[in-house]
Amino acid sequence: MRKRIKLIANPVSGGDARPNIERARTVLEASGAWVDLFVTGKTGDARAAADCATAQDYDLVIAAGGDGTLNEVANGLIGRNLPLAFLPLGTANVMALEMGIPTNIEAACAIALGGTRRKVHLAEIDGRLFLMMVGVGFDAAAVEAVSSSLKKNTGKFAYVVAGLQAFLFYRPKPLQIQTCEGEKIQAWHAIITNIRLYGGHFVMAEQGSLQTPGLIVCMADGEGRWALLLFWLRILLRGHLLGAVRRIETNELILEGQGVPLQVDGDKYCGLPVRIRSLPDCLELVFPLS
Repeated sequence: MRKRIKLIANPVSGGDARPNIERARTVLEASGAWVDLFVTGKTGDARAAADCATAQDYDLVIAAGGDGTLNEVANGLIGRNLPLAFLPLGTANVMALEMGIPTNIEAACAIALGGTRRKVHLAEIDGRLFLMMVGVGFDAAAVEAVSSSLKKNTGKFAYVVAGLQAFLFYRPKPLQIQTCEGEKIQAWHAIITNIRLYGGHFVMAEQGSLQTPGLIVCMADGEGRWALLLFWLRILLRGHLLGAVRRIETNELILEGQGVPLQVDGDKYCGLPVRIRSLPDCLELVFPLS
């Protein structure tokens, strides 16, 4: 049977993604698939397009863009009983690295068409699904500092600049973490993650996996720039520096704090308090054949 595909694409991912989007459509149609292309124009369009897709009309939904586009499409597909594939066209493409999906258009399309479908365990923050992580404190301040124009022109270098700006000018404020087990912790920076990698190449949580339910919280429970520097050195050096990072595992937690910035899957989010919980088997993603 001819495969019916909803292709939801962000034309500004990674700068100008339009040539790659057209190339992807050509490759998919050359395989014999029928492709319904939707090109986003603003934030929220990808989620709205996915929310309109049904299993009666399509066999597969493909998100073509960056991690933010994938996040929107995933949120729109909850409860739709449709598998989701990913064509990475963005700057960081963290989820593509986590899932083992190449940035080559032909190879990514081949995985979308013939890969293996797996139920994954994700998470939600106040009812909104996220695939990768929530950053609180310095990490979120760095996300806020990213220049869209610099990101368009220099790619990942914009994140380096934003990180240096946040390190120099962000003034940490305490946050409180309460787990479903009743533990209460004060921290100054935290990453609540659902996956192994941070930024695509650095291992944040060795035990993190889309195939395993639960959340891993990595936090700096010391105040000041020295504790922050040790926290990130520990991550960059894959845990070979003593101290600086505390990790806990939980299925649900509450974050509280005054004036503490927050980011979700690389996008700025509203402030605290928020509730975060694990969502087992909530979505079917298409992975490379193992």
